[in-house]
Amino acid sequence: MATLNAEYINPFLMAAKKILQDMCFVEVKIQKPTLREASFGPDMWVIMIGVTGEMRGQVMLVFTKEDACRIASKMCMTEITEINDFSASALSELGNMVMGNAATVFSSKGIGIDITPPVLSHGQLNFMGSYAKSLCVPLEIPDGHIDLFLAVRPEE
Repeated sequence: MATLNAEYINPFLMAAKKILQDMCFVEVKIQKPTLREASFGPDMWVIMIGVTGEMRGQVMLVFTKEDACRIASKMCMTEITEINDFSASALSELGNMVMGNAATVFSSKGIGIDITPPVLSHGQLNFMGSYAKSLCVPLEIPDGHIDLFLAVRPEE
């Protein structure tokens, strides 16, 4: 099982921080990454996007309901208190923007990746993968946090 080095981690972190700051108007503090099982409780919302091309795997943005509503409210510029079709669309678009930005950063380094459409899931979820280790990078935002899970590796 391959592990990621900074060359492959930093573009995802740069993209997540930039999009959250530019589109959601929140300051982001990147916390220490850890290897962690991708297992989420019943109150969690997960945006999962697949990565193909010169890197393969999945990237997940994980929120509590409160943090998901807070981010959707910032994106939609209106108060969001429930995850409905409108707010779910905003959250999925957040995933698209983060990953599209990451793909651009990788492209500038000569690494071509493609992304799959985002899947927004809710509830008790457990992902067990042997393809790549899951690296969890907590992203602190005012009054909350988002976990960025990276389970990708360069194509061999």
